[in-house]
Amino acid sequence: MFDEERALDAAVHVFWERGYEATSTQDLCDATGLGRSSIYNTFQSKHALFERALARYLDAMTVTQTAVLDDVERPAADRVRALLALVVEGEAECRKGSGRALGCLGVNTVVELAGRDPAAAALLERDTVRRLAVYRAVMEAGRRDGSITSSRDAEALARFLNATVAGLRVSSQGGAGRAELEAIAETAMDALTP
Repeated sequence: MFDEERALDAAVHVFWERGYEATSTQDLCDATGLGRSSIYNTFQSKHALFERALARYLDAMTVTQTAVLDDVERPAADRVRALLALVVEGEAECRKGSGRALGCLGVNTVVELAGRDPAAAALLERDTVRRLAVYRAVMEAGRRDGSITSSRDAEALARFLNATVAGLRVSSQGGAGRAELEAIAETAMDALTP
């Protein structure tokens, strides 16, 4: 019996590993177990499947990050530290499985397509707006609880955190190991709590 969600998860992984342009329809058939006609009947096109896969990935990543940052029992700086640790751990785990880091499908898509693919750019922008709101809220909470002491405004700090998370993923793809990623995360925390 056909499981559309499972096929979508398989497509996420293929696009994440290879990128949009380097992924062939045959790669998608192999990963999902579907024939070409089934892929086109179900998802209409490679690009439509990519849009759904990207949206699924972005939603899952943002939900995971939000769960860490919404833990109001902890000071905000501890929540940010936990988020950065989650990213570092995710990169280390990915490297164990495949021998190389995949980074972030969202960041990879920004680099590969955002400047010339309006649909992908719109999905990425929607996700960025959503994540920045969560990051801004945790920075504001940190100001209130005294754990975030940087003199920068919450918007600037949210954008800094967003860039740090993306930078960790890109650094990992470039070969940085756990120790280097942890040093980046600690440096970011130093900037938030000088």
